[in-house]
Amino acid sequence: MTDEPDLGALIASRICHDLISPLGAIGNGVELLAMTAPPGPELSLISESVENAMARIRFFRLAFGASSPTHVVGRPEILSMLDAVSRGGRLRYDWDVVEDIPRATLKLVLLLTACIETALPQGGRITVSGQPEALRIQGHGPRLKIAAEAWDRLRRGMIAPDARAAEAQFAVAAAELRERARPVSIETGERGIEIRL
Repeated sequence: MTDEPDLGALIASRICHDLISPLGAIGNGVELLAMTAPPGPELSLISESVENAMARIRFFRLAFGASSPTHVVGRPEILSMLDAVSRGGRLRYDWDVVEDIPRATLKLVLLLTACIETALPQGGRITVSGQPEALRIQGHGPRLKIAAEAWDRLRRGMIAPDARAAEAQFAVAAAELRERARPVSIETGERGIEIRL
């Protein structure tokens, strides 16, 4: 562990924070337009796109942003964010963790779910269950596409020297696991992916 701040996480937090306001303003503008004219397919498309973008930014802020070891995130906030991310997409999230969860633990969980997303190109379902100290993350879908090297590096807490932007979640998750020395069990198979923390 180091006393220096995680600059990458701080930058991610700042970018997400700065993007939320203009997206919210666009959403408000769409609502005002809908009040003055009959909403057509164009307004619906813009509205859905703004909602999806705001949900993804909330997800990215929690997954890639700075996290305090003392900050706790409530279950209602997590459910709201995952419901918004799931809306209109092919991927569904089930959050079966009853307790509130430390922000740092949630960060790791969301990074790992982002890894599972890459293995579900046709959509599917990601379920998180257990308690904050012992979590199980499962991913199932009609088709699995496992990037074997990326998953193997994640198991070993390694970051590829030539990591691509599309695999950022694998690199950040591996760094988080290594920094916390948190044991992880990852099983990838034809029927799905299961991660135990």
